[in-house]
Amino acid sequence: MPHYLMSVCYPADAVRPDDERLARIFADVDALHRQMRDAGVWVFSGGLHDPSSATVVVDRDGDPLLTDGPFIEAKEQVGGLTILELPDLDAALEWGRRMSHAIGVPIEVRPFEHAWA
Repeated sequence: MPHYLMSVCYPADAVRPDDERLARIFADVDALHRQMRDAGVWVFSGGLHDPSSATVVVDRDGDPLLTDGPFIEAKEQVGGLTILELPDLDAALEWGRRMSHAIGVPIEVRPFEHAWA
């Protein structure tokens, strides 16, 4: 069965929601993850630290070149991800819609070309 990546997309200049709003978002996301598990489609989920915490690694003839910060500057950033195992794109788009509703931001839905377990 195909795997789909659900990327949580935030504007690069997004401000962290207040504690009350954030608590509602976490509760909604927890409920959605339970629904995914109950449906047997959930593989993995996780939130990411701010892009400034990233380190980019590039191999230069066997020597690593390390650069602090995100690889590219962009209008949006990935704030988290979920991987689901689903029968088709229509099912993936429905879960993406539900994620967008729970979190309040766009969700990029993308199929894996190959999945290794």
